[in-house]
Amino acid sequence: IEYWAVREGQQVKKGDTILVLSETNQSYFDPQLPLRLDEQLEAKRGSESAADLKIQATDAQINALSSALQIQLQAAENSVKQAENTVRIDSADLVAIKTYYETSRARLERYEQGYKNGLFSLTDIETRRLKLQEDKAKEVSQENKLNSSRQSLINARIELDAIRAKYRQSLASAQSDRSSAVSGKASVREEIAKLRNEMSNVDIRKGLYIVRAPQSGYIVKTLKAGLGENIKEGESVATLQPLTPLIAAEIYVDAMDVPLILDSSNVRLQFEGWPSVQFSGWPSVAVGTFGGKVSVVDRVSTDGKYRVLVRELQQLPKGEEPWPILLRQGSGVYGRVILESVPVWYEIWRQLNGFPPSLEKAPSPSNINNR
Repeated sequence: IEYWAVREGQQVKKGDTILVLSETNQSYFDPQLPLRLDEQLEAKRGSESAADLKIQATDAQINALSSALQIQLQAAENSVKQAENTVRIDSADLVAIKTYYETSRARLERYEQGYKNGLFSLTDIETRRLKLQEDKAKEVSQENKLNSSRQSLINARIELDAIRAKYRQSLASAQSDRSSAVSGKASVREEIAKLRNEMSNVDIRKGLYIVRAPQSGYIVKTLKAGLGENIKEGESVATLQPLTPLIAAEIYVDAMDVPLILDSSNVRLQFEGWPSVQFSGWPSVAVGTFGGKVSVVDRVSTDGKYRVLVRELQQLPKGEEPWPILLRQGSGVYGRVILESVPVWYEIWRQLNGFPPSLEKAPSPSNINNR
């Protein structure tokens, strides 16, 4: 408590300062705390913007990798197709060369048979043999060429698989970076929300340093009078009585009379400090009493009696005076409730039957535990 702006019994209006408090929590000692929090908030917003830029850059990288992958795959697939075509061509050429070689060999055999029969000269035989050797060399060369084409096809397929694996790894890495950026952005947003919440709490807490009157009235009592005293959370500091309170009289009646009391039963009240004369059963000649109506009858008894709340009459009859303006809360009051009309025989029976019997009160929890 820094200082009190009011004293007991003083009238205040709604919004008037009652007392001023100072901070005791070291977390809020810094007078520049709102500025520090605002700087932290701006820094976090910068981190959020950086995370957005990183996400955009990663998306662009993923798009570029996807485009490059399509181009590289198309080129590699074309190389594979070209190698496959080369293998097919070389295979067809090898088949043709083998066929030509077999034809040359069969022709040489016929020439050798004709040479034995004297049909061909030795020169013709040697020429056919040289031709057969050339055809054999062509066959071997074509087989080597076919094997080379097949190896090129295998290499092209390996290159295609390598390109796919490489770009898959690059795309996976880029997508991982994007996921990290998205996660970082979510974390920054969470921290921004916490900072905003903390800033709101600081603003609200600063507004609570000044305790103001919630409504117009009178300061009845200050519960923390000394300066420098600490106030706990939820602790009351003063009692405020409304300027125009809705007052009621609280009286207690016997359980025997409760069944004859209605919510609209009339009541005559005698207030402590106001002289009065009341004749039982003759309310019209009463002097110094005030009228009222029953507002509430408790459903549960208190020590064998029932509490009845009596409110002031809204429309005063002719000759009836309103309740005193100087009537204070807590003043003594004695009331006479006008019960519901019943026949004489019922009242006699009620009085006889309602003679206080000898009943034990319910045991208290302390007595039960002691037993």
